[in-house]
Amino acid sequence: MSYQAVDQKKEDFRKYLEKNGIIDALTKVLVGLYEEPEKPESPIEFIKQFLGGPGDVDVEALKHENDELKKRVEELQSRIDELTNPTAGQVEGVSDAGLAPA
Repeated sequence: MSYQAVDQKKEDFRKYLEKNGIIDALTKVLVGLYEEPEKPESPIEFIKQFLGGPGDVDVEALKHENDELKKRVEELQSRIDELTNPTAGQVEGVSDAGLAPA
């Protein structure tokens, strides 16, 4: 890759960051960290909180909970389908009591 191509790639990336507000957001968070009177023990957590991200989150627990909830949704959707669709054993022209219409 030529020197000019690398420079163009860097410039395109810089424009992308600037266009999407990343440079401003990072500048603000770094200034906030710099101006903090008592420096936090975990600068990463400070940055996450400053940018609005969750703090200490157990990702694995959330993934497990998400999987469980997806299974529950599938179960409930199946139940809805059972209740809203005619049963497979019902024959057309026969009432629920199993008697032919009069």
